[in-house]
Amino acid sequence: MKLFVSNKKSIFITASLLMLFAASGAALVGLTFTQTIDDIKYNEKLTLLKKLNTIIPANRYDNDLLLDTLNIQPSSLLNTKAETLVYRARNKGQNVAVVFSSIAPSGYNGPIQLLIGIYANGQIAGVRVVKHRETPGLGDAVSITYSDWILGFNNKSISNPESKKWKVKRDGGVFDQFTGATITPRAVVNAVHDALLYFEKNQVTLFSQKLNNTKVDGIKSDGLESDDLKSDSIKQP
Repeated sequence: MKLFVSNKKSIFITASLLMLFAASGAALVGLTFTQTIDDIKYNEKLTLLKKLNTIIPANRYDNDLLLDTLNIQPSSLLNTKAETLVYRARNKGQNVAVVFSSIAPSGYNGPIQLLIGIYANGQIAGVRVVKHRETPGLGDAVSITYSDWILGFNNKSISNPESKKWKVKRDGGVFDQFTGATITPRAVVNAVHDALLYFEKNQVTLFSQKLNNTKVDGIKSDGLESDDLKSDSIKQP
């Protein structure tokens, strides 16, 4: 009888220890997973912020660029098919610039995704290619990685050059084309010009603090915060 009780007690202790180890292991895995997710989100925010700062220098604004956002409905001028975010830069409460996505639909190998920044005075702060499938060594020169061609848009506006000159040189405009590749730069020039038209038409709305979730000319505001883009822990350089 004593042996039976002893064995029963031993089994109980062993089972309890196993349950304790299992619970500890599960807690550790959960903690590690949570930390990993947090690290991934942090790195995604940091990468996005760095990308935005290549267009709008960090010393030009003092607000949280990742929180001061606006949801834009699909637009024919931007060639977008789904809602996208506008990032608004401000300094001491004054409007500085907006950054938003645009699509050049007629690239040589398909659509070219752009990120375009425009200052409050209507001048282009910067343009960057986010995604493309253009031919290596030819059309890929639209990317800042391979050439500085994209910097040619800096400080341009809807009136500089005049509208009829917003073309590549082969079409009678002022923007360079690439040797052996005209379709790609032509598509980007057209997309940037359309983005300027969009900004000119919607500037007041784009900088509005809040639109009470109403649509105005294709724009809808859901407030300033975006759960996926909170940057509380990111310090702007």
